[in-house]
Amino acid sequence: MVEAMLTYLAELGLEQPTLDTLKSSSGFFLILLIAIISHYLAKYPLLSVVKKAVVHSKNKYDDLLDDEHVFTKAAAIVPSIAVLFCTPLILEQGHSATHVLVVIAKCVLTFQIAKTICAVLNVINRNYETVAQERYIPLNPGIQVLKLSVYIVATILSISFILDRSPMYLLSGIGAIAAALMLVFQDTIKGFAASMQISANKMLTIGDWVELPNYGADGDVLEIGLTTVKIQNFDKTIVTVPTYALTSGSFKNWHGMKMSGGRRIKRSISIDISSIRFYQANDLEKLKHLTILEPYIEQKITEINQERNEKQLDADDINGRQLTNLGTFRAYINLYLKQHEQVNHSMTCMVRQLPASSTGLPLELYFFSKDKRWISYEGIQSDIFDHLFALAPLFNLRVFQHPSGYDWREKTQAHDIAS
Repeated sequence: MVEAMLTYLAELGLEQPTLDTLKSSSGFFLILLIAIISHYLAKYPLLSVVKKAVVHSKNKYDDLLDDEHVFTKAAAIVPSIAVLFCTPLILEQGHSATHVLVVIAKCVLTFQIAKTICAVLNVINRNYETVAQERYIPLNPGIQVLKLSVYIVATILSISFILDRSPMYLLSGIGAIAAALMLVFQDTIKGFAASMQISANKMLTIGDWVELPNYGADGDVLEIGLTTVKIQNFDKTIVTVPTYALTSGSFKNWHGMKMSGGRRIKRSISIDISSIRFYQANDLEKLKHLTILEPYIEQKITEINQERNEKQLDADDINGRQLTNLGTFRAYINLYLKQHEQVNHSMTCMVRQLPASSTGLPLELYFFSKDKRWISYEGIQSDIFDHLFALAPLFNLRVFQHPSGYDWREKTQAHDIAS
């Protein structure tokens, strides 16, 4: 059709240079039209049929392929193939336009194939993400390395098409610029090595709760990448940490707590030392209504009386064993924790004294809650310490705190009344 039109125009008296220009232009627009038509056919009729098949299919893999737009990216290859094959047939072989169109088509085709391969790699990453997480396999960094390799190969091929040289000719010169490449990709190399170390030592996986104070990170791991690790803090901010920072420094991983039977509670109550004293018989009468403490008091009184009888000591003799309000309070806390339904009794549970300081005598509670969820965990320990703070005066104990304005006001009022 094009030849017939050019023959007709030649008969009308057009010169040869003009005819050559018209021939090249018409050929170029014809190739462009073929590319547009092939793109339309691949994207709409063919792709719609594929997507309908995906919808009706029960296979999950084709759904992943559709989510990652693998079919769309594969359909985009068709116009480049059409241009690549039609250009030599429509335009003259030795024409410069033919060479330019073929090179452009090859480059576009190469990068479009690379994009399709990367989309398939994304599908593999999503499909095996759970398995990789359970087995501590660094799948995402490995996928990113493969993507980088694919695009490097695509770039080398495209340059070889433009220069009309063999790819091996370009590869032979890579050794000369290896130092420069290592400098450019040093973070990538260190990140890949770190991800391998993280996987081998099972240090971290997606979903773990980690703390990195130096980077302001305290939350769940969203993604372990080739060069960065994304962490979502509990205030919903996202922190990116270099992957190699996890192996070059230290961090806290709460995964062990999640896998255990409880979450540790370790807090202390500071007791005013001046409020610690021995118990008298009438003091113990006030505690008999505490049901969980009654067997303990009866047992201790029996042991004390037995020892006094054996040593022939008077009841008021200070040399014999006596109960203290602090020791009785510590025994009550132990019994209270052992009967508490939210405390994991199969794990360590104790109450101990820490060295006294200028802020009183710390009475530390060390136990584990059954519920490991943050909100429930905070509620459990708050309820327990609310109860103990309110109960301390029953044992004639004062919880230490520095004087406040209220204390000074009370002291001033008492001084005014006395004067």
